[in-house]
Amino acid sequence: MASSQLPPGWTLEEIRRVSGDREARPLHTARVVTGWPVQSGRLRPEIVLGFHDLCLVKAVNDEDWYMGSLNDDGSVTCWSVYGNFYDALRGL
Repeated sequence: MASSQLPPGWTLEEIRRVSGDREARPLHTARVVTGWPVQSGRLRPEIVLGFHDLCLVKAVNDEDWYMGSLNDDGSVTCWSVYGNFYDALRGL
């Protein structure tokens, strides 16, 4: 199973404070990530963070952060993209 991790330089406590979600958590990257604005049909996740039924995903070799819904089957359907992690957290 793929590992779960945090963005470099961030702690889980900082992520929870900025996002306002006290239950934010890193998730395993072994999941399907699709939706707009995913250009190639699917992203290969490097980092996946869960915020109740929302997710932020950073893809391998991509600096953007994708926001989407965490589906019942564990997949993520994206609908928005942010240029940096802090803005993505505030967008939740």
